[in-house]
Amino acid sequence: MLAATFRRHTSAPPRSTSALRGVSAFSRPYHYTSNQVYGFREPVTRTLPDYTAEQLANRASASNLLRFVTYYRSLGHRLASLDPLSLTPADPSALYQLDPARYGLSPGDTFDVNGILNTPVQGPHRLSLEEIVQRLNRTYAGSVGFEFAHLPNVSERRWCNELVETMYADRRVDQDSKKRMMYLLSRSEVFDHFMAKRFPQVKRYGLEGAESMMIVMDELFRASSAANVRDVVIGMPHRGRLNLLTDLLKYSPVTLFNKIKGNSEFPEDVPGAGDVLSHVSQSVDLEYSGAQNAVHVSLLHNPSHLEAINPVATGKARAKQFDLLEQMTKSSTASPECDIGDKVLCVQLHGDSAFAGQGVVMETLAMSNLPHYTCGGSIHVIVNNQIGYTTQAQNARSTIYSSDVGKIIDAPVIHVNADFPEDVAVATKIAFEYRNKFRKDVIIDLIAYRRMGHNELDEPAFTQPVMYKHIRGRRSVPKLFEQKLLDEGITSQQEIDEIRESYTTFLDKQLEESYSHKPEADTLKGKWSEMTISKADVTKIDTGVDVETLKKVGIASVASHGVSPHGRLAKFHITPRLSKLESGTGLDWATCEALAFGSLLLDNYHVRISGQDVGRGTFSQRHAMLVDQNDEHTVIPLNHITPSQRGKLEIANSNLSEFAVLGFEVGVSWENPQRLCIWEAQFGDFFNGAQIIIDTFISSSESKWLRQTALVMLLPHGYDGAGPEHSSCRIERFLQLTDSKFEYNDPTPDNCNMHVAYPTTPAQMFHLLRRQMVRNYRRPLIIAGPKTLLRHPACLSNLSEMGPGTTFQPVLSDAASESAKRVVFLSGKLFYDLVKERDAKGLTDSVALVRLEEIAPFPWEDMKQTLAGFPNAKEFLWVQEEPQNQGSYTFVAPRLEQLLPEGAKLRFVGRKALAVPATGISARYKTEQAAVIAGAFS
Repeated sequence: MLAATFRRHTSAPPRSTSALRGVSAFSRPYHYTSNQVYGFREPVTRTLPDYTAEQLANRASASNLLRFVTYYRSLGHRLASLDPLSLTPADPSALYQLDPARYGLSPGDTFDVNGILNTPVQGPHRLSLEEIVQRLNRTYAGSVGFEFAHLPNVSERRWCNELVETMYADRRVDQDSKKRMMYLLSRSEVFDHFMAKRFPQVKRYGLEGAESMMIVMDELFRASSAANVRDVVIGMPHRGRLNLLTDLLKYSPVTLFNKIKGNSEFPEDVPGAGDVLSHVSQSVDLEYSGAQNAVHVSLLHNPSHLEAINPVATGKARAKQFDLLEQMTKSSTASPECDIGDKVLCVQLHGDSAFAGQGVVMETLAMSNLPHYTCGGSIHVIVNNQIGYTTQAQNARSTIYSSDVGKIIDAPVIHVNADFPEDVAVATKIAFEYRNKFRKDVIIDLIAYRRMGHNELDEPAFTQPVMYKHIRGRRSVPKLFEQKLLDEGITSQQEIDEIRESYTTFLDKQLEESYSHKPEADTLKGKWSEMTISKADVTKIDTGVDVETLKKVGIASVASHGVSPHGRLAKFHITPRLSKLESGTGLDWATCEALAFGSLLLDNYHVRISGQDVGRGTFSQRHAMLVDQNDEHTVIPLNHITPSQRGKLEIANSNLSEFAVLGFEVGVSWENPQRLCIWEAQFGDFFNGAQIIIDTFISSSESKWLRQTALVMLLPHGYDGAGPEHSSCRIERFLQLTDSKFEYNDPTPDNCNMHVAYPTTPAQMFHLLRRQMVRNYRRPLIIAGPKTLLRHPACLSNLSEMGPGTTFQPVLSDAASESAKRVVFLSGKLFYDLVKERDAKGLTDSVALVRLEEIAPFPWEDMKQTLAGFPNAKEFLWVQEEPQNQGSYTFVAPRLEQLLPEGAKLRFVGRKALAVPATGISARYKTEQAAVIAGAFS
């Protein structure tokens, strides 16, 4: 068989082993490739040997037959019976092009099919044209349609052709498997009927019409277990979610019914807003007979925004694989040949309209084979209702199939009629085999229908009367399959009735028990067991590090390990850093960031920084990776601070995506609290391409689902004449999403859902990053990061500011005299402009500058203490570069005014309200900026 003759191709041997010091032989093949960059995983390719000389000769002599078979493989799906409603006719052009006479083939002709068509017989053997057509029809034009012809890799095409022309064409499904299918289908229908009867007003988004989805998932779990896959990570929308949860995934119906009745899914002592029924998650071990190990299945929480879960699921799957490999490495059970995806499978379920219409689908697909983002191939299951809400297919996409967008990554597509559960099972096995062999994405297009409306309270016939006339006039998929097995003598009516009645009885009992149910907090287990649910924010914690250790880290951060760096780097980056470290003074932003990363690595945390150009940095400041100028051999110096370090820095230069990449990092951060995940935007305002991820995951996942994340968003921010799009990270939007308390006298501890900071010194950045890991809980951190401050001559820190006992300071006050009459509050880089202006005007004693370094949670006590240091102040200003309707002003003002002396008001100084963050007219920008600075002292 061809499948046994594959050759595995990996990258060439490392050019140098110097950069791999301290890396075990087991972890090296998994985490590194020839360029020695941690986490860089080149796709593994597998190649078939060419046709034999005998096969090539036969292909040449029977070229007309070869053309006919090739076209059938390409176009057979256009003749296949894929629509269970029979509303989609066969493609006339395909009928014409697949006429044997078109290729000079006549009835009664016989052909040697060796090397042309795969059959159970190996080697030369002859078939009649009628036998060939019959076999092709059975394989490519039945209730399954295969699209493999677009695959650019000839070995993949040949492998797929052989598999379907043998496994599928000669398919046999045993009786036990058929009965298992009937069991799942019948129980799914019973569940939907039970819910309709007991909770008629609940939008449950049932699976009626697409019950075969249960067959797909069962086959995937079974195949994963048999292949020794340890974990399956699932991202899916609402359709059929409750069916999957309560049956295959063993989610307690008691818990479900308790939620349906309006109760919280959290215990009374656990804070949280909760979420709707169709966003419930589950984590469970499933055991299948004959498998070595149970397979752990994680169905992730999802928001209502369709497809937003996709990149999150792929990120979690990749992180889970890395963690598993690390565990195996420690126990010396890892294989040097282990590929990413061997032990973890990502399954993504989609709706047909969402898959074709949502841009995040394409963004996630585009990452699927990238070295720092691949999870080893996802299996996509489109639960194809042939309608999106009320939008028919012709209005929902511009392509023939909803799956066609998958062809941007050359993914194979298997269309299957959901009315035929046996074919659904075989199609699923083929998809699993492909993904497991090639570690690439594959798509199952499960073509079904939706018996009800978009939800059970809709009337779909308002807009699709013809479709729903067909649907309401047909028997359900479970009933059709039960009848089929009755006709085959595989089951009895008594057995069918027992399945249905026993499940109904079980659900009734579960409903009764739900009235006394007390929910448990499904959080902080396994890898997260050392974390806690925060009751009040901890903003100050000792994050300092021994100074000698910091020097060691700093020196290691620019060690070349045999790489020949660019001459300018040696002169302006490496040499100055070493000099500043020696003196312990004048450390710039990039150096202190490197000290934070490196010290965390030595504390056994992993750090992953992701985004566009993050290795070098948008402003050519970071240079966390050094690239050899002769052969582009790359090294990450911080991964080699000591031979025994366990923490690793992954520099993940991403593709040009924000939505999917940020979602991916959320998934990575969910897997393990010991990994600091950072996403950096090229410019701060580029986050808005990922607003859905910010709204539905980053700012709200803990409140909705008790899912913590320490994800950091680095957003370069600051006005420097760049114009409307590159000036602001729109910090006001993040502040609006925080739940920092409004009233100082509110006795409730501030337990803000995410932190928003605008630090003004490198040391402050150092402490912010370390605080993310040192605390015993995890919260998102939004940093309005520097642009001009990266090289500002006054924006420097000393090692002593990061030594033992030091910490992040939410408020920084300069050394102004107690006699100051005016207090200017501000955040960010404007501080340095104001210091310069104040000194020039000789106002040091009369004007105090107070920097709000962390805006949310609002530092009530720190600010109150700072204000007490200026007893003679009469004027209080908030100064910002941003327009009045933007920036931090609207968040800070109502809080800060509560702390001012009685009768005092906070005066705003800044740009007037504007529709954009900044003007694009340079002369106007300069005038405005000068007015802001002058206004602080006028």
